[in-house]
Amino acid sequence: MELVIALGMNGIVWGLIIALIALGLSIIFGLLDIINIAHGDFFMVGTVLAWFVLDTTGNYWLAFLIVPIIGFAMGVVIEYTVIQPIKNAAALSIVATFGLSIILQEGVRATFGAAPTRLVPPIQSTIQMFGLEYEVYRLFAAAVSIAAILLFFGFLHRTKMGTWMRAVRYDPETATAMGIPARKIYMITFALGFAMAALGGVVAAPITTVDFQAGVDILPFCFMAVIIGGLGNLEGTVAAAVMLAFFEGVMASFADPTIARIGSLCLMSIVLLIRPHGIFAGATR
Repeated sequence: MELVIALGMNGIVWGLIIALIALGLSIIFGLLDIINIAHGDFFMVGTVLAWFVLDTTGNYWLAFLIVPIIGFAMGVVIEYTVIQPIKNAAALSIVATFGLSIILQEGVRATFGAAPTRLVPPIQSTIQMFGLEYEVYRLFAAAVSIAAILLFFGFLHRTKMGTWMRAVRYDPETATAMGIPARKIYMITFALGFAMAALGGVVAAPITTVDFQAGVDILPFCFMAVIIGGLGNLEGTVAAAVMLAFFEGVMASFADPTIARIGSLCLMSIVLLIRPHGIFAGATR
C-alpha cells in the first residue's frame, strides 16, 4: 500500500511538471498552429542548462532564474529564424521542428557529452507523509510548478500582453485590424513556450536523468495531455497531465512502467473515441 501511495504522489508531482511543459506546447499550437516536435527538447535544454549552472556556480537555485531567461531568448531566435518562415504550413512545421529537435539533441551531445547525469536534489531532507518518508524536494517541485502555472494564467488573463495573446489566438485578423502587434505576439508566445519548458527542465532535473535524449520521452506525454485536455483548452491540458501522470504512477506499482505507458495510450484512445475533441472540449467551445 505504501508503494502505491508513493508512486501515486510521484505521479502527481510529475504531472504538475508535465502540465507546465505541456502548457507551453499548447499555447504554441493554439496561437501559431505549429506542431512543435522539438518541444520535448526545450525541456531537455532546460535540464542540461540547470546542470551547467550548478557545475559552473555551485548554486542550483540560480538555475531557476537564469535558465528560463536563456530559454526565452533562444525561443525568440528560433521563432524568428525557423518558425516565422513556415508559419501557416502545418506539414512544414513538422519537418522543420523535427530538424530543430535533431539539431538541439546533437548540439547538446557535442557540447556537454552523451553520458547521462544524475543531480543531487538541492533539498535532501524528507518528511513523514501517509506513513512513509517523502522527499521534500518533490513537494518543492510541485509547489514551484503550481506557482508557475498560476502565474502563467494570471499573466494570460490579467495583463495587457496576455489579453493581446488571447485576442490574436481567437481572431488574428480582427486583432491585427485593431492595432494589436500580431507579429510581436507570435514571437513572445513561442519564446514563452520555450521558457516554460526550460523551467520545467530545471524543476525536473534533480528528479529525472539529465540526458541529451530526455525530451524524447517527454514529448509524447505532453501531446497526450494536450489532446486529452482538449486542443486549445489550457486548463484542460493541466488537468489531463496530472490525471495521466497519476494514472501511470498507480499502474507502475502493479505493472512494468512500459505497461503503464501503454495503459495511458489506451486511456487516450478511449477518451478520443468517446470525446474526439478531448474531455474538456465543451469548455473550449
